[in-house]
Amino acid sequence: MTIYQVILLFLLWACLPNFSSTEMLFRRSSEPQTKVVRARTAGRDGKVLHRQKRGWMWNQFFLLEEYTGSDYQYVGKLHSDQDKGDGSLKYILSGDGAGTLFIIDEKTGDIHATRRIDREEKAFYTLRAQAINRRTLRPVEPESEFVIKIHDINDNEPTFPEEIYTASVPEMSVVGTSVVQVTATDADDPSYGNSARVIYSILQGQPYFSVEPETGIIRTALPNMNRENREQYQVVIQAKDMGGQMGGLSGTTTVNITLTDVNDNPPRFSQNTIHLRIPESSPIGTAIGSVKATDADTGKNAEIEYRIIDGDGTDMFDIITQKDTQEGILTVRKPLDYESRRLYTLKIEAENTHVDPRFYYLGPFKDSTIVKISVEDVDEPPVFSRSSYLFEVHEDIEVGTIIGTVMARDPDSVSSPIRFTLDRHTDLDRIFNIHSGNGSIYTSKPLDREISQWHNLSVIAAEINNPKETTRVTVFVRILDVNDNAPQFAVFYDTFVCENARPGQLIQTISAVDKDDPLGGQKFFFSLAAVNPNFTVQDNEDNTARILTRKNGFSRHEISSYLLPVVISDNDYPIQSSTGTLTIRVCACDSQGNMQSCSAEALLLPAGLSTGALIAILLCIIILLVVLFAALKRQRKKEPLILSKEDIRDNIVSYNDEGGGEEDTQAFDIGTLRNPAVIEDKKLRRDIIPETLFIPRRTSSAPDNTDVRDFINERLKEHDIDPTAPPYDSLATYAYEGNDSIAESLSSLESGTTDGDQNYDYLREWGPRFNKLAEMYGGGESDKDS
Repeated sequence: MTIYQVILLFLLWACLPNFSSTEMLFRRSSEPQTKVVRARTAGRDGKVLHRQKRGWMWNQFFLLEEYTGSDYQYVGKLHSDQDKGDGSLKYILSGDGAGTLFIIDEKTGDIHATRRIDREEKAFYTLRAQAINRRTLRPVEPESEFVIKIHDINDNEPTFPEEIYTASVPEMSVVGTSVVQVTATDADDPSYGNSARVIYSILQGQPYFSVEPETGIIRTALPNMNRENREQYQVVIQAKDMGGQMGGLSGTTTVNITLTDVNDNPPRFSQNTIHLRIPESSPIGTAIGSVKATDADTGKNAEIEYRIIDGDGTDMFDIITQKDTQEGILTVRKPLDYESRRLYTLKIEAENTHVDPRFYYLGPFKDSTIVKISVEDVDEPPVFSRSSYLFEVHEDIEVGTIIGTVMARDPDSVSSPIRFTLDRHTDLDRIFNIHSGNGSIYTSKPLDREISQWHNLSVIAAEINNPKETTRVTVFVRILDVNDNAPQFAVFYDTFVCENARPGQLIQTISAVDKDDPLGGQKFFFSLAAVNPNFTVQDNEDNTARILTRKNGFSRHEISSYLLPVVISDNDYPIQSSTGTLTIRVCACDSQGNMQSCSAEALLLPAGLSTGALIAILLCIIILLVVLFAALKRQRKKEPLILSKEDIRDNIVSYNDEGGGEEDTQAFDIGTLRNPAVIEDKKLRRDIIPETLFIPRRTSSAPDNTDVRDFINERLKEHDIDPTAPPYDSLATYAYEGNDSIAESLSSLESGTTDGDQNYDYLREWGPRFNKLAEMYGGGESDKDS
């Protein structure tokens, strides 16, 4: 608490009544409890009103907040008329804060506050007091209610709800224009003194803005504040209580004020004259360049519309306003020609689209500039005399005839010779050709309108000095018709005549077609090439004719068919005619004239098989062939050997099962071992195909009583020593385990192909599992031991 606040509290305490000595007396009269008091007004019934006089009279207690003393703060005293001072009465206090915040001396009735009280927390406390007899505990006075009001002191400064405010005001506003209102609140009691009376003042922001002291409304203080000069302002507002007097508490807030834009600036071109260039070959719509006027305003206030208001090229150019960049884009409106005109002058105007009437005095809100456009010369391609050509020619003209001529010129100031060519993609059949020098188109093949009536050609014109500059033009060639096709039958006619036909009976109606297309339309005439005794033709004169019989009855056994030549001619010049032959079959008909049979041989043919029977026979033959093919495939002999990639002549017997044993006699015959004498026959084995035939080596036969074991050992020794003996070992493989092993082969199957004896002593070093192989292939010593 500052020294000023302490002085202020002291002054307030000195000016107010001495609340600490407040005494509330409970006066009890010795008179009876009820006294008659004359009322100033009578009741409705005319009787005098009476009231009961209380034994004590109440007043409010008042207590200053924020007490800083070390002792309990004295509030007041309760006293009853029944209290004789002998201690026979006891004072009791109840209600808000009784016993905690407020305590009472039960003998004297003095009330004290035990701690500091803040009015902003609670402004008053409601309590109840009662005096009772200490011995009997009976009340000597009725319980009564009283209030302790807390008197305010200036202990709260004004506060703003926002630390920083944001506001805006249009630029060029008049003095006194309201910007924003700020309001501060003070928690002190507004009904007591000036503690809560707030006055506003401006600490920062002068002389641009001011604030109303009572309301806190901020207003403009200077006229014609221009956003283009300064846009942002910071204003500091102070709120001070005690009516702004010395010693009052204060709070501040910041208001950021922005000047918003108004259309108070016209657009301005930075240059009085602008020069642009454009090639003469630029197509329509090409952008030449841009012009831009600057406007100090922003947003819609800076929007500009460009237009051409004067000049000698108003019909040659257009200007488009680019909204996002606020530029005027000049474009080509009509084709340019350097040889015709080389310079154009335009007057361009830029004007604001949104003008504020309040600032008309600052106008006009538009500006203009001069734009000069120079047309640049380019090497232009040739120009045809027409945009397209149409030539008509008869189809019977001779090859080499000129059908028409195309013309082109070089539009440049320095003219260059032109060369004409024909785009062969438009004349794949090479029917036409063109003279490269003068553009004459002539035929190189005969024309036929009936094949193609129109030909669309593309002619290319190029400068000889600059072949890259080319121009194309379309040439339409229409082939005119010439009567060069004879009429023919419209369709193929299957004509028959009944055997029982009568003279004059209609057997067929015929018509004709012609590929030609005469101007007057088609007209055909029908006649017979010669007089026919059997049939005649009658022209209907509508491009149709009827075939009629001339005799009574026909016999298919005598003549089965007739050929009737019919002459068809047209009426165009030159007249074309053709002869079409009708084949008329003689058929047997019923009484209604419906055909039944037209072939004489059909009467002699016997009844044959039906179509279903033929299909059944064919299916049986196919099934038999399939069964026969499957049987042959099943009986095909399989080769029992699996030939190795290497030439080692192994006898490998492949089994499809895991059986075999002694019952398998394809690999060897167990009887040979029982009877060694039979091996002298040197029979070839039945299960292999030897790769190389060696001369049989005869050996001495063993005695009849030779044991089988001795016989096998003897033969084994002979074959191991003889390098030319084929190692026909019997090996049955049940699975293929891959190609060559890293450890290479361990068998002696390749012993016949090696250059010399192999050393197998290393097998002994591989462990016990390879001892047997080491004994079998380890060398001659093991053979001798065996």
